[in-house]
Amino acid sequence: MEVVPQSRIDLFAEMESHYEKEDTDYFVKLLDHDDYVVRCRATCILVDLGGEDKVQYIAKVLKDDPNELVRHEAAFSLGQMCFSSGIAPLEDATANDPSMFVRHEAAVALGVVGSTGEPEVLEKALNDPEESVRHSAVVALSNLEFMKTLCKSEKFGKLTGG
Repeated sequence: MEVVPQSRIDLFAEMESHYEKEDTDYFVKLLDHDDYVVRCRATCILVDLGGEDKVQYIAKVLKDDPNELVRHEAAFSLGQMCFSSGIAPLEDATANDPSMFVRHEAAVALGVVGSTGEPEVLEKALNDPEESVRHSAVVALSNLEFMKTLCKSEKFGKLTGG
């Protein structure tokens, strides 16, 4: 079991203080922190602070973070944010991320965002070498079809899992 460094816990306490002030700039800076746990938490906090203006930061994490867990969290977060401006970064990750873990989450997130455009990226993901990604594409495509044809509640349509 990994020992949690006290410096990380101290930073979490500092982060809590900035969270209460809704200090977006502070959390954007933490996206470049050396500790992947801090970057993951900063990603989640930015999403919680809300607003489409945060999509650009989360999209950059999805594209550039060296840690697949952090990129996975960014894909999940873009799905939860449900802004159409998150679709292009999610499509890119579904098609190109080297991690199956991230491609899977990006595909599911595309189904959550509810893009009614051409689902080409998801259709291509049906041929991904990893079964989990293929299954995620099926989930996403099924939800998109449901949202397009029968869904009465947008909130219900966003509940695909992931």
